[in-house]
Amino acid sequence: MKKILIFISLFTAFLGYSQKERRVITTAVPFLMISSDARASGIGEQGVATSFDNFSQHWNPSKYVFSENSSGFGFSYTPYLSKIVNDVFLGNLTYYRKNSERSAWSFSLKYFSLGDIDVLQNPLDIPIIESPNEFTIDAGYSLKLNENFGLGITGRFLLSDVKLQSFDAESQAATSVAVDISGFFQSDIVTIGRSNGILRAGFNISNLGPKMKYTDLGQESFIPTNLKIGSGFEFFSDNSNSLTVSFEINKLLVPTPSIPIYDSSETEIIAYRQDDIGFLSGIFKSFGDAPDGSSEELKELTYSFGLEYSFNESFFLRSGYFSEHELKGSRKFITLGTGFKTNSNLSIDLSYLISTSEIISPLENTLRFSLSYNLF
Repeated sequence: MKKILIFISLFTAFLGYSQKERRVITTAVPFLMISSDARASGIGEQGVATSFDNFSQHWNPSKYVFSENSSGFGFSYTPYLSKIVNDVFLGNLTYYRKNSERSAWSFSLKYFSLGDIDVLQNPLDIPIIESPNEFTIDAGYSLKLNENFGLGITGRFLLSDVKLQSFDAESQAATSVAVDISGFFQSDIVTIGRSNGILRAGFNISNLGPKMKYTDLGQESFIPTNLKIGSGFEFFSDNSNSLTVSFEINKLLVPTPSIPIYDSSETEIIAYRQDDIGFLSGIFKSFGDAPDGSSEELKELTYSFGLEYSFNESFFLRSGYFSEHELKGSRKFITLGTGFKTNSNLSIDLSYLISTSEIISPLENTLRFSLSYNLF
């Protein structure tokens, strides 16, 4: 029961601004938006246009065809709310294999555990232990159309079992399916001014799929259909040292909560809810449904900026900044990271997050870890 109160208090703090001003977009399975690996977490939670790594499935599966290796896997572990509880976490396992120089298959499993929750109807009762969780299984295929550009498509199964049966016997695990469509461009070595380097750009439209329903009579919830667009340039100072500068823009393709909810007297707006429409209609509507017009639509974009220094492609230093408007969630934080790669193609990455907003991130002061290994 303690954890339930913790989540409620965090949610209440998150909505500390007046609901008349805030219209935060919410979805089912929000864990899909959590950065799944320490490398991307260290450069401002971005990866749609960075160089290939084993965790590209989350950010842009099109990057797999640009791998210099034939196959590999990755594992990452992200503690969540680690300053409050010790059994809430996100785990991610990925695997890819190139069929040829032009195509690749990729797979991933994500598991988000909300830990064990002791449910008590009465103080003297023996507690009933509930273990809510969510997970996804992915399979992707990517194809290189020419030496510099590739496309990818990913299919996904989602399951969310977060309802507490002890409180609501009619609740059930919600399921859905989704598709990602992605593209990635990587140039040959080009010269800009006095510097040589590689230009990269990418996009990913992820989680295109039906809404989820937790009860037979309950309202369906949108899944986090999302658009990422980014670019970056890797500057080479010599054969051993390089610095990559990258930038990414993100937008949820989900309707803005715009239908007012009034208090019991029906005179004062206490919150807003989303329009009850299909997910395809919601995607198109998300570009122009904000009540305050284009100015509010721009507030729904998030931005991230990242830096990655590489020495001899074996030691890495990373930093980044992520920004979200105050009225749309107010996530603002600085990220730091480092990484090491051995001659045996084993890579270890670490990252750390520092909030710069009054709304403290659940990942504040959390050390994230990921490991990857290329087999051939």
